[in-house]
Amino acid sequence: MKRIFSLLFLAALLFEANAQERKAPAYPLITHDPYFSVWSFSDGLNASTTKHWTGANQSLQGLVKVDGKTYRFLGKQEAELLTILPASDEVNYTAKYTESKPADGWEKAGFKDSDWKAGSAPFGDENAKTAWKSREIWVRRPFNLDRTDFKDLKLKIAHDDDADVYINETKIYDCHCVNGKFTYIPVPASVLKKGANIITMHVVNTGGISWADFGLVYEKQMPADGVILAKQKEVIVNATQTIYKFDLGSTDLAVTFTSPLLMNDLNLVSRPVSYVSFALKANDNKVHDASVYFGASTTLAVNTPFQQVTTKAYKSGALNVLKAGTVAQPVLKTRGDDVRIDWGYMYVAAPENAEARQYISNAENATASYLSGKPATNVAEGKSLVLSTVLPFKVGGTEVEKHLMLAYDDLLSVQYFGKDLRPWWNSNNDQTIDQQLAAADQQYASVIQQCTDFDAKFHAANVKAGGEQYADLSDLAYRQSISAHKLVKSPKGELLFLSKENFSNGSINTVDITYPSAPLFLVYNPDLLKGMMNGIFEYSESGKWKKPFAAHDLGTYPLANGQTYGEDMPVEESGNMIILTAALAKVEGNAEYAKKHWETLSVWANYLSKEGFDPANQLCTDDFAGHLARNANLSVKAIVALGGYAMLADQLGHKDVAAKYKTMAQEMAKKWMTMADDGDHYALTFDKKGTWSQKYNLVWDKVLKLGIFPESVFRKEVAYYLTKQNAFGLPLDSRKTYTKSDWIMWTATLTDNDEDFQKFVRPIHKFALETPSRVPLNDWHETTDGKQVGFQARSVVAGYSMKLLDDLLNDK
Repeated sequence: MKRIFSLLFLAALLFEANAQERKAPAYPLITHDPYFSVWSFSDGLNASTTKHWTGANQSLQGLVKVDGKTYRFLGKQEAELLTILPASDEVNYTAKYTESKPADGWEKAGFKDSDWKAGSAPFGDENAKTAWKSREIWVRRPFNLDRTDFKDLKLKIAHDDDADVYINETKIYDCHCVNGKFTYIPVPASVLKKGANIITMHVVNTGGISWADFGLVYEKQMPADGVILAKQKEVIVNATQTIYKFDLGSTDLAVTFTSPLLMNDLNLVSRPVSYVSFALKANDNKVHDASVYFGASTTLAVNTPFQQVTTKAYKSGALNVLKAGTVAQPVLKTRGDDVRIDWGYMYVAAPENAEARQYISNAENATASYLSGKPATNVAEGKSLVLSTVLPFKVGGTEVEKHLMLAYDDLLSVQYFGKDLRPWWNSNNDQTIDQQLAAADQQYASVIQQCTDFDAKFHAANVKAGGEQYADLSDLAYRQSISAHKLVKSPKGELLFLSKENFSNGSINTVDITYPSAPLFLVYNPDLLKGMMNGIFEYSESGKWKKPFAAHDLGTYPLANGQTYGEDMPVEESGNMIILTAALAKVEGNAEYAKKHWETLSVWANYLSKEGFDPANQLCTDDFAGHLARNANLSVKAIVALGGYAMLADQLGHKDVAAKYKTMAQEMAKKWMTMADDGDHYALTFDKKGTWSQKYNLVWDKVLKLGIFPESVFRKEVAYYLTKQNAFGLPLDSRKTYTKSDWIMWTATLTDNDEDFQKFVRPIHKFALETPSRVPLNDWHETTDGKQVGFQARSVVAGYSMKLLDDLLNDK
């Protein structure tokens, strides 16, 4: 019994040690914008394939040789998917289809389909090749095979909504679900036969988007390579850098990914170049021959891995460069949420003095060439190729460092009211990516030092504001927040910092994404917040948006040609824009930005004065929770916005307007306290007692010192919230147990002492370290088990900086 207890105790210690190694739900590696964004979804850098924030594989691989032994430190050897029957992302195939229910046996080979139509895939809504407008569609697609001995056969399918699929009459798939992107379903090879085969599909559109596309692939396993997994000793996540340290026996390796998103330098923020640095040092006082292999898959430049890419190896000044991009180059043609860029070009560049060897090959030959030492012949065109670089090292007791650069030139970034815009770094069309790479290489030492200095200062400022766990969360949020935007210049010469609503609905420049994201940018560069607001103001002031309240968005990323969200949020978005304009005036010490847009702000304030206090049945930023009438928290937003408008009017010298709206807001606040009162707290809505909600919108009254609500309201709510917490945080409201972590940080800032503040922060820190959902920081999770409910990699986690903003504005 003692021995069993000892073993259990030891196991518990080992589990705890492993748990302590985790620093994030996912780790940022390359982070620049919604398209150029590569992450590790595991604690060990060599435990999984690196991915785009959407979860699609975008493989980076790293190997290191020391004295003849080879170790893997980055990524995982991927199996290659080979096509049997292509889907529409490879070829424009045709199939027979009908939208009228066919006779029984439609899935059989001998079924007479002569009266069916022929159409090109995919089948679906207006974005498809063949329009499918009814509720159901049936598709038949014959094919021939000269072999059937496929191992790991998979159905490749995308469908919206419910689908069932047959091969040669055998049902192989039946799912009452939506798969908006291609998924791969195992299929027994026994359903195939040599010669004639048929695959058939039935899809039911239960509402919204319709889609049907399918094919067959099989998985080619890579041969065992005898590579040793490097022992990871540590991972450190800073604001701009993620650092990994490995034990290679006689040698230590440090790998640093740096995306220099320093907001005081917009040219640097816009430059689409990340550094990957490798530092080797012997720990046995001996000299060792070593080399580092770095491979970047061309999946970084495609939406789906079956798209054909073209490549090039060339020399540019003091750099050796590898380049890849799709053959098709559909510039600004791919839009939506769960998509990746398939235009422009990716680059891997090595300084000439690093003595690098570079080559381009398929995935199997990429590492095989490195392991064998035999040169690979460059491949000019293909699918899922790898850009490989080998760096030689002579390692002794003094650390030796070399670096590479990974870059992406998207050529054109967004479309803005019909005008295609270049990235900020090339807004005048006078720069090339080679010039950007050269500048990045020349400035390497300086930029790395700036990043190191900033990371230390950023962490220290957040420790001072909210403690060590708060600072850790802020570090995790930093790169994610910035890289969920694209920096461009408008045709009028204004800065535009356009967000993508990641895994929400793919909207561009959504106002209720800007609103929670604002605090970080108010602290470090208010011009970037203006860049999030300029487009919304122009939309109204140009006459394109004619309603007396603010728009919800500017379109679907990357097309900012006008709102595409299906429903307005009049109180929500008008309140957001006014509050943020007031916050800018507070931070900058003047109301010049408000003056520029005063007429528009006044229209919105007038709307809120009539419709904001007791909101009609409508959506707010928490639209996932559904419509809500008489929403007390939305009412707070309107009241605080009117107080902010009064503050702006006062700064601009409109004293009568300021007095009118300040009085109006204060009277509304008194009325609100009576109507929302529910004993020891305030209710979710004015008409439903026995309910509650986080009144996170109150935080702006406190942070901006507007003087609208008495502090007793903050204290009353905070005391009640502390009785409602679960293991992974405070629920959003009494309807569900899920929460939004950005709003919790705002609610926490309502506290008047550190002890209470930490009570809100600790569960969010626990969530970040223990959530079973291994994705970039998601802001919508269950407070009972820490699982992701939705959303990921969104900019709204910049809202964690509300406490930092409070400290900045109020001299704490």
